[in-house]
Amino acid sequence: MCSYQNHLQSIDDLITTYEAIRAGFVALALEKNRRATPFVAEARALKEAASQAESPIELLKIKGIEMGLLTAAGLSDKSLAHLMPEDKVEAVNGLIKNFLEPAGANFPEELVFRFLLTRGDTLGGSMRNVGGVLAQRKLTRAILSTLTIAGTRYHWQHSKSKKWIAMTNNDSEIELSLRGISWESEIGNRTLIYNLTVPLVRSNVDLCLFNLAPAELVANKSSTIEPSVVAPYVIALGELKGGIDPAGADEHWKTAQAALNRIREAFSRVGHSPLTFFVGSAMSTTGYAYARRMAGEIWNQLENGTLSNAANLNRENQVASISRWLCSL
Repeated sequence: MCSYQNHLQSIDDLITTYEAIRAGFVALALEKNRRATPFVAEARALKEAASQAESPIELLKIKGIEMGLLTAAGLSDKSLAHLMPEDKVEAVNGLIKNFLEPAGANFPEELVFRFLLTRGDTLGGSMRNVGGVLAQRKLTRAILSTLTIAGTRYHWQHSKSKKWIAMTNNDSEIELSLRGISWESEIGNRTLIYNLTVPLVRSNVDLCLFNLAPAELVANKSSTIEPSVVAPYVIALGELKGGIDPAGADEHWKTAQAALNRIREAFSRVGHSPLTFFVGSAMSTTGYAYARRMAGEIWNQLENGTLSNAANLNRENQVASISRWLCSL
């Protein structure tokens, strides 16, 4: 029996239900609120400080709100790196003259509103790939659980520091800042890395599983190494799509399919054929004309061996099953 048959018996198992879509949108809303919390706190602090001024021009005399004024003037964190000091002064003066002074006694509220408008753009930008972030967290937690119940010790890599940290008895929420997982099985060392540029493919791959320990994984240190050095050590490469909007489901699959085809073609040129897999949220959605066709394409690729495995991220049993599969390779 093929590995995917442990959790997929028919095309219908790939279809995302309306209930899962609703739950996905709620999860996105909760994450958006979580990410917005610091901005709301900043706005409250700005309003408290601004309330000490009797007029908008006096805001310039208050220490410690310079960044708040620049943000309210419409300048993003990225734009500030490209502006001269005089440009920043001009922006704040424009804010005061054109918007805060006309607001009269309500200028502190006007300041906060404009601060939040700019912060809202920042939040919107960070939310564009939040589906992928949530998907990575969910799959990561399933993999960690699989290793834990098997009694397999693991190390995990911090996404910012890139340091590898040994497993502890309390690993709650490490998926929020995890980039990689490494463990040792009866077969050998295994390292799973998220979002790695694979030199042979010359593009980013969502999930990469190597039969190497982290210290031996040169691909983890540089994306410009000789491709032939990496190829023999690649076990599996996969695409993870967490977008839940059913209108974008078909596009997610097309993007993933194109990426997986590039992977197969690149490795075949050097005589290697790593396993490929796909995990998605809105893989195929009931009520849409392309639903059966999309599910059919995935199913056909599983049956003819083009795809080694696939799972619907909204089906807990499928996520658990594909996690066991990855940990057993």
